[in-house]
Amino acid sequence: MQLFAFGINHQTAPLAIREQVAFPSDRLEPALHDLASRRAVKEAAILSTCNRTEIYCNTEAPEQAIDWLSEFHHLPRASLDPYLYTLPQERAVKHAFRVASGLDSMVLGEAQILGQMKQAVRTAEAAGTLGTLLHKLFQRTFAVAKEVRSTTEIGANSISMAAAAVRLAERIFPSIAEQAVLFIGAGEMIELCLDHFGARHPRRITIANRSVERAQLLARRCNGATLTLNELPEALHHYDIVVSSTASPLPILGKGMVERAIKQRRHRPMFLVDLAVPRDIEPEVGELPDVFLYTVDDLAHIVQEGVGSRRAAAEQAEAIIESRVQSFMEWVKSRELVPTIRALRDHGERFRRQEVERALKHLARGDDPAMVLEHLSRALTNKLLHGPTDALHHVRPEEREALENWLRRLYHLHSE
Repeated sequence: MQLFAFGINHQTAPLAIREQVAFPSDRLEPALHDLASRRAVKEAAILSTCNRTEIYCNTEAPEQAIDWLSEFHHLPRASLDPYLYTLPQERAVKHAFRVASGLDSMVLGEAQILGQMKQAVRTAEAAGTLGTLLHKLFQRTFAVAKEVRSTTEIGANSISMAAAAVRLAERIFPSIAEQAVLFIGAGEMIELCLDHFGARHPRRITIANRSVERAQLLARRCNGATLTLNELPEALHHYDIVVSSTASPLPILGKGMVERAIKQRRHRPMFLVDLAVPRDIEPEVGELPDVFLYTVDDLAHIVQEGVGSRRAAAEQAEAIIESRVQSFMEWVKSRELVPTIRALRDHGERFRRQEVERALKHLARGDDPAMVLEHLSRALTNKLLHGPTDALHHVRPEEREALENWLRRLYHLHSE
């Protein structure tokens, strides 16, 4: 078995590819069960966000694990291969540390990914697919991320996706305070966007969500209103700004729905931000006149603002990570010795039991205890030293010196 990570992210694959291999939250546990039960995978965790889908596993057959990903999503393996990165052992460790520290994010230094990784680990724990190796990996990963954030300025001047959406809106509308804003969804990303847009005090805020109760909780934070998703077609034209981020596998807003809303608005512009993967808004919506549609990838150039001031911090973070990777790999290598250590101890334990049983029989016959103990100690010594002594007698000439040095080191022997 070996540690292995693979996946795609915003650097290797366009949004159209990323959304095809995304895992909705309600499918993660079944997917983990399927991966662990059908393939040569001992442990597994899946990280699925708008920018990446990554699988961390303990497996003896990495290629089978990759095949599983394409089969699970009903995609030809050949269609994924150009975008996949595969990271065995040490490279997987370094990647996990960099991701959690915000060094592999679209927004350099952003902190949201750390929470997403922690949620991925909780899901794997609930699914029963997190064993000793992955548990230790993520335990170290979170410790490294904490160290990076507490000892460097990696998060300074960071611009979130939510803040980038506000900046874009302000380029289109003179004042957000005069606009009506609709949020579709009620997850963490929508909460962040609600905080950023809410700080501009828009004319009206509405939350539309499949669960009305969850929408009402958010709406109370901003004195907003709520809608069900079924009410969207009739209400959409009332909103100037629409921000959507749900876990729906199918689009929420289609081209026809938005086209009707634009006509009802008499072609007043609409600003739409789709932060979901898979996308909530059909790409064709962006072709409509008077519609400004942006996806997570479209926001990339805005979130890069201020990145220069974080470059030095990133170099410090990389140095910390490099050191911690080596430490973790030493632990992994020590784990590789466990079977040998266990076998060695079992070997000695068999000898001990055999000689103790023989000694007890002699004592039961009434033999002299001192003589029994003497025989026991001699027999154990001979059996335990037979292996190395026999190896010395039969070693090849070119290996004799090395073996002798190792035996002297193992048994703390000194030349007279």
